[in-house]
Amino acid sequence: MSALANLLNILDLEQLDDNLFRGTSPKDGWQRVYGGQVLGQALMAAIRLVPPTRIAHSLHAYFLLGGDPKHPILYEVERTRDGGSFSTRRVKAIQHGRMIFVMGVSFQDAEPGLDHAATMPDVPPPEDLKSANEVFAALLDKLPENMRTYWSRERPIDMRPVDLSRYMKREVREPVQYIWLKPNGPLPDDPAVHQGMLAYASDFTLLDTALIAHAKLLFDEDMQLASLDHALWFHRPVRWDDWVLYAQDSPSASGGRGFCRGSIYTRDGQLIASTVQEGLMRQRVATDLVK
Repeated sequence: MSALANLLNILDLEQLDDNLFRGTSPKDGWQRVYGGQVLGQALMAAIRLVPPTRIAHSLHAYFLLGGDPKHPILYEVERTRDGGSFSTRRVKAIQHGRMIFVMGVSFQDAEPGLDHAATMPDVPPPEDLKSANEVFAALLDKLPENMRTYWSRERPIDMRPVDLSRYMKREVREPVQYIWLKPNGPLPDDPAVHQGMLAYASDFTLLDTALIAHAKLLFDEDMQLASLDHALWFHRPVRWDDWVLYAQDSPSASGGRGFCRGSIYTRDGQLIASTVQEGLMRQRVATDLVK
């Protein structure tokens, strides 16, 4: 099974009861469940329990405990409210009898309205860039073991960073990065799947953006990183058949937390989604590393 087919299978939850679903995790050797997976699965569970005319326009989530990839995750959906044009659902992710994640999702019937949006940053197109896997494949023998494992496997989503120089030369920079993203194959003709896939990808590299200001990398052993919360707004209909640009920045880091924002644009410059995330960004001291 390809990496993309495996991801689509993971987002296709098993329904156990009227409001209860079960999801599994990929067998990729990670010690914790990737946060974007829980976001995507929880959103898919909520979508199953709203009228098909109502589309998710925002979600707000908290990561409470790290997920165990060796065991299934139960998603319990509360049908909070159905109004004249909006519906609200609350999703709890449960594992080993404990709640590891909670998310609220709001849905709306499509309607016309005033329209404006921020302009997409002027960056090179994805065709002018190498994928992250291609770049790191040439450097595998120089990378630490955890990075070799991460960048040597097949990925469901192609990632093409506009600037990879921070991985080659450690220096303090402005905490901004631009990454083109596209599924490694066609997606089913189902708007819910396209939203679920984008929610899955929205956790990619977002907290990593805060590290740029400190010349640190995601896999540095002296850094402890974890998503604490995540918000995602779908501004316009999502159809992820082509490249999207994920523009990210980090306005602040303090108190062991990093705060990051993201804007997702279609290739033709339409702003389709925005994200905000705060995450644990704790630097371990030397005594912690030898325990």
